[in-house]
This record gives sequence, C-alpha cells and structure tokens, in this order.
Amino acid sequence: MPSDRTNRIMSDSLHLWMRHEARPTERRAPLTPEDAARLVAAGVRVTVEESDRRAFPLTAYTAAGCATAPTASWHEQAPDDAYVLGLKELPAGPDAPALRHRHIYFGHAYKGQAGARELLARFTTGGGALLDMEYLTDEAGRRVAAFGYWAGYVGAALAVLHHRGALAAPLLPTDRPALDALLASGADPADPTTALVIGALGRCGRGACDALVQAGLEPTRWDLAETRDIPRPALLAHDLL
Repeated sequence: MPSDRTNRIMSDSLHLWMRHEARPTERRAPLTPEDAARLVAAGVRVTVEESDRRAFPLTAYTAAGCATAPTASWHEQAPDDAYVLGLKELPAGPDAPALRHRHIYFGHAYKGQAGARELLARFTTGGGALLDMEYLTDEAGRRVAAFGYWAGYVGAALAVLHHRGALAAPLLPTDRPALDALLASGADPADPTTALVIGALGRCGRGACDALVQAGLEPTRWDLAETRDIPRPALLAHDLL
C-alpha cells in the first residue's frame, strides 16, 4: 500500500486501472478489495476490469467504491494517464499493440529474459513505461512487492498435499482455516516424510516451516551458515525441499 505521504501527493490525479490477467491459470489479484477501499478513501480513482478468473468477485470492488470496465479493455478505454496494474505478462504476439500507458506488473524484462526485447520495444513505440514490481522500492530501499511469509506457507502446504496425494485439481481459492485443517488431517506421528527448508530464517522460509509444522512435520532448517558449503547427500536425503 502507498504511504500516507504518497497518498497526499498523488490522490488528486492518480487513476489506477486493474486489468484482467491474460494468463489462463492466474487467479490472484495485485489489489485486494480491502486495499482498494483504502485507496478510494484516500481520493484515488480505481477502475477494475471484469474477470471470470480473479479470486475476488467484482462486487467486492464495487462495494469498495471502484468503477468497473469490460474484460481486457485497458488498451482501448483506459485514459492515457492511468496506471495499468496487473501481476503477470501482457498478451503478446505479432499483433500485440504498442503500449502507451504506465504499466505496473512483473514484466520480467530487465534481465534479458525471453521476449524482453520485444516487450520493451512495444513500450518504446507507444511511449509508455514499465514500472516493474521487482524493482519498486520504498524510501529505505526495500522492495515493496516480494515473496513473503504466505508465499512460503502456501508453497510448502501444496508440496505436502501433493506428496500425500491429497492435492485436488484444479486449485480453487481457499482460506487459512481450511488449508490448515487439510494439512492437519494428514498428520501422522509415524509419517517418515522428511522436509528441508533452505533459507529458513527468511520471510518465505519462516512461512514454509510453519506450514510443515502444521502438517505434523518437523523440517530441517538451513540458512546462511548451513548453505555456505551445501552437503549434497544431506540435501538429497530429504523428501521435500
């Protein structure tokens, strides 16, 4: 979320347009209804595209005071000064249009990734800009969008459920109590499964460790001291990494 200072500076002119995600399997949203309500209360104009994939219903955003727009309409309907907010890649291909807006998402274009040259050329041609979430930082230089505790928690939970044959597909939205109950239901003191968390003291690592404990597993915890010279046999001796 923007700081109060940022809100005061930008709320008079800021228009945030959250687009529908082009990736068929992407259900996440970069802006929750609760945070959208906070932005609207601060005077920011928020437009949310309709989406049949997003985990949050459109009605939750309208209740927060957001305007709505048709699916994938940002290129034609978003004002030139709007910030187009997303998570993952934009539609690509030979007919993909030039990009005139300022886009906020994980562009994966500044490290020479596949397709980076073509994507950046679209911004150059259209006069837009890529504000890549991977490089956005706060006043102290810390990333404002990075994998954290819950990424580690959910990742480890999915690994455990898959290992136990209890991971149902397709994945559907759930909540913490339901996920914890599912993890605990398969816990067995006699379960020989071993798990290793590398970076156990970091944000993701702490979440992963907690999920494994919830599943009845006590993970091996490695951090900097244990990974300066990784013992490969010990690493491969674990069922879950």
